[in-house]
Amino acid sequence: MSDNATADNSNVLDELFSLKGKSALVTGGTSGIGRMIAEGFVRAGARVYVASRKADAVASTIAELSEFGFCDGTPANLATEDGCRELADWIAEREPQLDILVNNAGATWGAPLADHDDKAWDRVLDLNVKGVFHLVRFCRPLLDAASKPGDPSRVINIGSIDGIHVPIMETFAYAASKAAVHQMTRHLAGHLGPNITVNAIAPGPFQSKMMAATLNSFGDSIAAGTTLKRIGRDEDMAGTAIFLSSRAGSYITGTILAVDGGMATTK
Repeated sequence: MSDNATADNSNVLDELFSLKGKSALVTGGTSGIGRMIAEGFVRAGARVYVASRKADAVASTIAELSEFGFCDGTPANLATEDGCRELADWIAEREPQLDILVNNAGATWGAPLADHDDKAWDRVLDLNVKGVFHLVRFCRPLLDAASKPGDPSRVINIGSIDGIHVPIMETFAYAASKAAVHQMTRHLAGHLGPNITVNAIAPGPFQSKMMAATLNSFGDSIAAGTTLKRIGRDEDMAGTAIFLSSRAGSYITGTILAVDGGMATTK
């Protein structure tokens, strides 16, 4: 193969998976899966904004990711409608349009059936379901403004394999919330096309704050329970999100993509 052919192939791949010139908002972007996606986006050339409840986590993430490209962010409480509106307004002050919205911020809760009270359900559903819906609603004008023929703007909702299969642990509110996110993803995809694609990533076991205690106690057995016999890596999540956000993923919408090493999809 000639050097010119190699260069041409490289250019095609760069164009296919590049996010250069794109703007992206990643909620819960300071740790775990959100942090994996935010770093992947920055390295792929996007202008990335992260949101999290903790101001110090936002500041440290901005400092770390700014070494690779553009990163900014703000604290936000996305468990309330007002908090979602305020974040959308904050982005609108900085970007005339938004190419990519990643709804990753989420909460979990595990407790015996008898202890799964209203407080637990509200804490999980307010953030995991209503927060996703409201942020899409308030960011829609920015997403519409970014859409181009053949290059729609993108919404990626972070679901979970616990919304696909029946979890072993007693995480009733969490599992129900993620199944709701998956169905809402399909519903929004049908409503917002052709200007906006809406897809969900359903992660399996990854190293994250939410999974830390579980993996510390049962990590080896959980890895053994996957078809690929390992825990997810940062690049597995970043690569999936980049694919869905780039030209390579422009014809995909309404999809729930399990990134789980086969845990929920082959067992």
